[in-house]
Amino acid sequence: MAWIKAFHIIAMVAWFAGLFYLPRLFVYHAQASDVVSIERFKIMECRLYYFIMAPAALLTILLGVLLIHYATAYYLHAQWMQAKLFFVLLLCIFHLYCGFLCKDFKHDRNHHSVLFYRLFNEFPTVMLMLIVILAEVRPTF
Repeated sequence: MAWIKAFHIIAMVAWFAGLFYLPRLFVYHAQASDVVSIERFKIMECRLYYFIMAPAALLTILLGVLLIHYATAYYLHAQWMQAKLFFVLLLCIFHLYCGFLCKDFKHDRNHHSVLFYRLFNEFPTVMLMLIVILAEVRPTF
């Protein structure tokens, strides 16, 4: 189980690296005005999303499910785990929305301002803090 937990954490770190970086790329992409930069951002965003973030997210989730499987009765009844899983679900929705935004940028259909992306960029940080605190402190409610 220790090996599974280690690889779960490694996958989570890789996923969060993408979750931190992709919205920052969206900020730069929304600010870009020259064709070369815009095309470069399209390539960077798609590669980051499909080749790093998506596999890391899937691995994080699969290994997390495997870890829960070892003590299902405890984990699914622990309130801290229920809260953690809720925030992970929000993170998954955020991840999927990032994919939607990638497609919009790819087809030159961005509808959001630079300010939107700057604020959007903060969401994964808040989720990371909440998830780590819940997983390590295991507060009782």
